[in-house]
Amino acid sequence: METLRERKKRRTRDALLHVALDLFTTQGYEQTTVDEIADAVEVSQRTFFRYFPGKEEAAFAVQAMAEAHFIQAVRERPPHEPPLEALRQAILEGWDTLHEAIDSVVPVETYLRMFRVIESTPALLAAYLRRSVETEDTLALLLAEREGVDVEADPRPRLLVAVFGAVMRLTGRAWSEGDDFSVAAMRDLTRFYLDQVGPELIGSWRQG
Repeated sequence: METLRERKKRRTRDALLHVALDLFTTQGYEQTTVDEIADAVEVSQRTFFRYFPGKEEAAFAVQAMAEAHFIQAVRERPPHEPPLEALRQAILEGWDTLHEAIDSVVPVETYLRMFRVIESTPALLAAYLRRSVETEDTLALLLAEREGVDVEADPRPRLLVAVFGAVMRLTGRAWSEGDDFSVAAMRDLTRFYLDQVGPELIGSWRQG
């Protein structure tokens, strides 16, 4: 059970994150200072750094939550599912709980607007690509272990997560630029894009 101190810390972190993303998406990432964020929450700069090492970590805090949520969902998929189906169902079935988790911190619309900020800010785009590679490495190792293949000898784990990551980036961009921010709309877009993936990666990889 969460203690009073833990609740207070969570509320402070959520408030800092909410203000940071709001400022990043309204006046720009590079134009926003740590002092502005801290002042808006009426805490010290030192308090900000107690929760986030810097602005970049605040910018990607919700994204990090989404990545961790997805990786855990993949771990929990039934072992009989082919790799692509495991990734597909992890994202489709996980959106309800992820949507709720995001919305408890910041409005989903703010989260989506951050996609545009990231794509238009060179420093954030570079960080996003670096984070994507790290997430893909984690997923490739997870799928290789799950399917009993050697990730260094078999190209399919890395190829599949690279393709899947590209599909999800396209899906996220289309969702963020649309008018319907519902979970149903995200599911429909995800299904549409994933249905375009070719047969070589779709089936089971296991022999016999």
